Amino acid sequence: MSIEIDQVNKRFGDFVAVDNVSLSLHDGELTALLGPSGSGKTTLLRIIAGLEQPDSGRIRFQGQDTTDLHVSDRGVGFVFQHYALFKHMSVYENVAYGLTVKPRSQRPSKAEIRKRVMHLLEMVQLDWTADRLPSQLSGGQRQRIALARALAVEPKVLLLDEPFGALDAKVRAELRRWLRRLHDEIHVTSVFVTHDQEEALEVSDRVVVMNKGRVEQDGSPEDVYDHPANPFVYGFLGNVNCFSAQVRDGVASIGQLQLAAPEFAGQQPSRATAYVRPHDIDVLTSQQRGALHAQLEQVLVVGPQVRLELRTAASEAVVKVELPRSRFRELGLQQGADAWLKPLHTRVFLNDDQLADNRG
Repeated sequence: MSIEIDQVNKRFGDFVAVDNVSLSLHDGELTALLGPSGSGKTTLLRIIAGLEQPDSGRIRFQGQDTTDLHVSDRGVGFVFQHYALFKHMSVYENVAYGLTVKPRSQRPSKAEIRKRVMHLLEMVQLDWTADRLPSQLSGGQRQRIALARALAVEPKVLLLDEPFGALDAKVRAELRRWLRRLHDEIHVTSVFVTHDQEEALEVSDRVVVMNKGRVEQDGSPEDVYDHPANPFVYGFLGNVNCFSAQVRDGVASIGQLQLAAPEFAGQQPSRATAYVRPHDIDVLTSQQRGALHAQLEQVLVVGPQVRLELRTAASEAVVKVELPRSRFRELGLQQGADAWLKPLHTRVFLNDDQLADNRG
């Protein structure tokens, strides 16, 4: 079931929640709506579900306009962050609920309902909990039951609103891997909301990065991470170091360091910012061409990884570097030692004020 979102807008008073968003979500795809709080991702999900009406724009499922259809007529399954299970019902009754309340003409027989419910409980590996109450289950188990309940009505589209947000980090990591395997089995077009970058990159086929009600970038996890469209996406998808730079005719200068920037060929001298991720910086113990002098201020060992904080003249903030522990041992650096930083992969963007000057 494909989903087309066509120029959708939604305001709450003076607050613009969704700002002229257009997207085409493909059949069988698992799409993550990723962004900070207030970016519009949950509002957009609720508009797709029919829980909110857009101020303007259209929603289409498989080419059919569903904008004005009631939520019960859209064929969507919805999984909430806090499970929303009926406390007084058993696990079996919770999963069966959507089937038992169907009109008599559409309602499966009791035998068919039981067969479907038990199949779903086996699929989520919780068939042994059928007679238990939700209060007798862990948070991760309750979320899997909520997912089984959403799937029981055989939805055309599965929508999940921060499904793992209420769980601790370890359970969340286990469940997102489980969700990926489940999606590969059922192939239902699915959209889930998250503010967790790692979750979006690990689970989804496609990531839609949102900010202030707008889509900043839309693409595969590899594409949005390796080729961020703008500084916001670069900074939101993981840690990043920022260096003040000058660009001119295809060259970006960070202090005495010069980097090739072919996208700025022919560019007049302009202020810019160079972005480089902590794991994309090599650390050297002697001066080399193409490296920045720095002083090591702090060493943090986190399992197999070492996180360094260094100070350079070219950055206003501390520069963060991530190295494998084996590489750090090879370097033999001590706190306070001199080091040289060599960026391995850098992206340069003109500053906003410079863009305004160029456009003006």
